[in-house]
Amino acid sequence: MDVMKKSNYLVTGVVAVMAIFMFVQCTGNSGQSAPTGAASESQGTANIKIAFVELDSLLLKYNFWNDVNEEMIQRGENVRATLTQKSRDLEREAQEFQRKYETNAFVSQERAQQEYARINKKQQDLQALQTRLADEMVKEQSKNDMIVRDSINSFLKEYNKTKGYSLIISTTGFDNLLYADPVYNITQEIVNGLNERYTATVKD
Repeated sequence: MDVMKKSNYLVTGVVAVMAIFMFVQCTGNSGQSAPTGAASESQGTANIKIAFVELDSLLLKYNFWNDVNEEMIQRGENVRATLTQKSRDLEREAQEFQRKYETNAFVSQERAQQEYARINKKQQDLQALQTRLADEMVKEQSKNDMIVRDSINSFLKEYNKTKGYSLIISTTGFDNLLYADPVYNITQEIVNGLNERYTATVKD
């Protein structure tokens, strides 16, 4: 039924929605000393300290993101299971109605019409439930994306107080950053710091 297809799409959408979100660039104090391997100096001008973070790698290794992602996937599967069961129940009732109608098992035409109206209403209710659950999933995912993004950005602000980067750039796959020397890659350092902070929060 269409419910099965839509519920499968819902689970797929959960994963897809969670795959990428924008990484806010972080500016810091350019007057501090340059971190090892991450300073880029313009000739005749002030030092510009630049680094980049591989966003896809960061998310894969960020424990908080993984926990949120697993929770959303599980919730999506629960939604799919609920809709699937209700869909099967409705299909059985529709088949039973068809059988009774074809064998003249209803005591009257009015009774048959009442049963048809009941099943039709149940189908409408199921579609409304599917829409409501899908909307709830989208809203929950949007909230989670905001929380994860804010957690990364707040960490970067604290991190950059001592690092003094002028610019931290995010990269995802083959985006606008065509080439960068790996020496400027601070992804693992950021991941380590994020996970340490998250672990401390969980323990508290």
